[in-house]
Formats: sequence, C-alpha cells, structure tokens
Amino acid sequence: MTNRKYLVPFILITSLFFLWGFAHNLNPILIPHLKKACELTDLESALIDSAFYIGYFIMAIPSGILMRRFGYKSGIVFGLLLFALGAFLFWPAAELRNFSFFLLALFIIASGLTFLETAANPYITVLGEPETATIRLNFSQSFNGLAATLAPFLGGIFILSGVHLSDEQKGSMSLIEKEEFLKQEASSVQMPYLLIGILVLLVAIIIWRVKLPEIKVDSHQKLMSKSSIWKNKNLVFGVIAQFFYVGAQVCVSSFFIRFIGEAAGVAEKDAAMYLSVALLVFMIGRFVGTFLMKYISPRVLLAIYSIANVILLIMAINFGNMLSIYALIGVEFFMSIMFPTIFSLSLDGLGEEKKIGSSLLVMAIAGGAFFPLIMGKISDMVNIQIAYIVPLFCFLIVFLFAIQSKVKFNE
Repeated sequence: MTNRKYLVPFILITSLFFLWGFAHNLNPILIPHLKKACELTDLESALIDSAFYIGYFIMAIPSGILMRRFGYKSGIVFGLLLFALGAFLFWPAAELRNFSFFLLALFIIASGLTFLETAANPYITVLGEPETATIRLNFSQSFNGLAATLAPFLGGIFILSGVHLSDEQKGSMSLIEKEEFLKQEASSVQMPYLLIGILVLLVAIIIWRVKLPEIKVDSHQKLMSKSSIWKNKNLVFGVIAQFFYVGAQVCVSSFFIRFIGEAAGVAEKDAAMYLSVALLVFMIGRFVGTFLMKYISPRVLLAIYSIANVILLIMAINFGNMLSIYALIGVEFFMSIMFPTIFSLSLDGLGEEKKIGSSLLVMAIAGGAFFPLIMGKISDMVNIQIAYIVPLFCFLIVFLFAIQSKVKFNE
C-alpha cells in the first residue's frame, strides 16, 4: 500500500485523521457538560459548535495561502501547535469557569484543525504509489471514524459526572455549595484536555523532526472566470445543500445527549455510550453506502437516504423512550454518505473549475455554526425534542438537491 521508506511519515500523517476526528466528536460531550457547569441555555450551549465551525470558515483560505507560501509540513506543525494551545487553554477556562474563554479555546483548536485537514489528504496521496493513493486515503480516513467512536465513549467516562441537579436541588444549596459543585463540574475537562494538548504537542515535535516529502503546488493553476462559477446551478445548489447538510449533522450529533436525556430519560453517562454507538453506526454506514453505490446511483441513494432521515426525525420528534433513540441512531447511519456524495455530485462536469468549487463546498461547513443556534433557541422556547425539526428541514433541502440534480452516476 505504501513504500517502506514512507512508513513512518504515513503513520504520522494518518495520526492527524485520528486527532481531528477526536477533537470534533468531543463537542457533543462538551455541550451538555458546559451547559451544566456554566449554567447556560440551550442557545448559549450551541455556541460551542458555532465557535468551532466559524474557526474552520475563517481559516479555510488563510491556511491554504500560508501553506502555499511556507509548505505543507510547516502548515501541519503550525496547525498542531494551535491545536495544542487551544487544548491547554481549557485549564484556565475551567479555573475561571468562563464560557467565553472556552469558546476562544475551541476557536483556536478548530483553526489548527483547518491546517491539518487541508494538508493531510494531499500528503497521504504522495506517500506511496499513485495507483494505491485511494486505498491509502480510505485507510487513513478509517481512523477518523475510529476517533468518532472513541471520543464520546471516553468523554462520557472522564468528563461527564453523571450528576444532574434539578432547579429545586440547586435552590436548596448555599451559594458556597453551589459554586463548589459548579467548579468541580467545570474542572473535569482540565486533565483530559491537558493530556490531549501534550499528545498533540509531541506529534508536532515528531513531525517537525521527521523528513516528509515535499508536495509541489502548481503555481500556474488558473482561476475560473469570476462569473462562470455562479452560472453552474448544480454547483450552487450543491453548496447550499452542503451548508444545510453540515448543519443537520452537527445538530443531530451535538444535541444527541440532551435529546435522549429529555425524550427517553437516559442519564448523561449512558447517553454518551449511546452516542458512541451512533457514531460507530455512522462509520459502518459509510462502508455500506460505498457498497450500495455499485448498484444504485449516488444521486438516487442520496435522495433515498435524505427521505429516510426525514421519516426517522418525524418519529424522534413525535415519540419518546427507546424508539426515539433508535430513530436518531438510524439518522446517523443515513447521514454517513451525504457529505462526500453531495461533494462529488456538485463538482461533476466542472473541469478546471473543480478547485474553486471544492473550496466553496469546504466553506459550506459554516452550516455547522449556524443551525445549532436556531435549534438551541427553539429548544429554549419549546423543548429539545421539537427542536429536531431543524435538521429535518435541512434533510429536505438535501433531498431537493438530489432529485433536481441533472448529474447521473452509474445509470
């Protein structure tokens, strides 16, 4: 799969897939945890995702520019240093129990991850023979799925306390007792994020010391006509669909623990275990979807999967108990193929304009910063179960993109 001389660089770059997958999937643990520790509303707790995904949106273009100027290896090391800095900032943020400080730390982490994600894919493709590049990339991406499964599992063990006080119980406590409880809750993030920061820093040092192959950037690549990109209706609709999809994905996963706690009465530590299972199902869904695309066109499969999610979310909104949990786990399965499928459908037929189209589709992840805020507001006004109408609406937009797209694969 990769030459022996590239084995160490391959292992190091593959570790990046695991690291950013782990950071991403701790957010669903942080949302209910910091909501409790910092006494937040659902709208305020949704700012965790907003700070994170705004970091991606803001740093997407600067990271590319900096890496073209200083090289991909320098970009990776710088991204890891930002990641480590953000993780270390969780310690003073918890000491102060200051939510704004937590948001700053998450923004810095996401800014660092932008560099890692921008560099990792092209690096994997050059660490071996060109004909096995796709195999190497899929293998490395599997570690992202592994991290997605482990993060909520370990976060549930080491961050969530499992203690949830009612308003009556808080009211019966003295100010000193309440402050001590909240401080103890906030402090549980300190050691996990300190260890993450140390690990990331060690990886940065190792990558800095190891010789990596240079990736040549085509300095003569031509930008498209400024107006032609907006004439491609398929791409424009694809960017819109991606914006709504990422928003839906973040909403479903980030409020998962809050949802099954309220709708099914599941304790937060048990809810974290269910989330870990759901994300494992998401990873399995990718393999199943890839297999099905041999027989069903991606466009048709995307339409089927999006409607399946609409039906499952209707069930989750209208029913409680275990049925609602199974419905949300099902949603994770059917979300699995959406990001890459929308991506490929949107770029089909663009030719030289694919690079700019890709950039627009990556920037569409800003949906992950926008829709959780709407969901949090609805939850505060009504309840978290009704708030799941937000991802339901998002999946309808994805369905419209799928059925209106004129692109046909394998048909």
